[in-house]
Amino acid sequence: QVQLVESGGGLVQPGGSLRLSCESSGFTFSTYWMYWYWVRQAPGKGLEWVAVTNSGRGTTYSADSVKGRFLISRDNAKNMVYLQMNSLKAEDTAMYCCAADQRLSLINGGKLADFTYWGQGTQVTVSS
Repeated sequence: QVQLVESGGGLVQPGGSLRLSCESSGFTFSTYWMYWYWVRQAPGKGLEWVAVTNSGRGTTYSADSVKGRFLISRDNAKNMVYLQMNSLKAEDTAMYCCAADQRLSLINGGKLADFTYWGQGTQVTVSS
């Protein structure tokens, strides 16, 4: 059974940094081709993709709203995906979820169930 577990969220002041982690179990990164996503959902808003990488060459994609501030990375040996978030803003406040799918989709407004695998999320609150 595949499980994704996120950690690293919390309360941070504007301008601060956080590093989110996503640990996968029941799945070997190097065995299957997958796209690994960080998505977020703020209260009253739709699901927004934040950053994407893949289990192969590690090509990354970042949403315009976080470009230059957030960086996605993965460690295949540890079955981990990370999201380094710098220069955080109040509008970054959301529940952040890790998700995986064999397809690449950079469309907002979907739902977590659209992905093959997803975690329960970790809350990020940016406030002074």
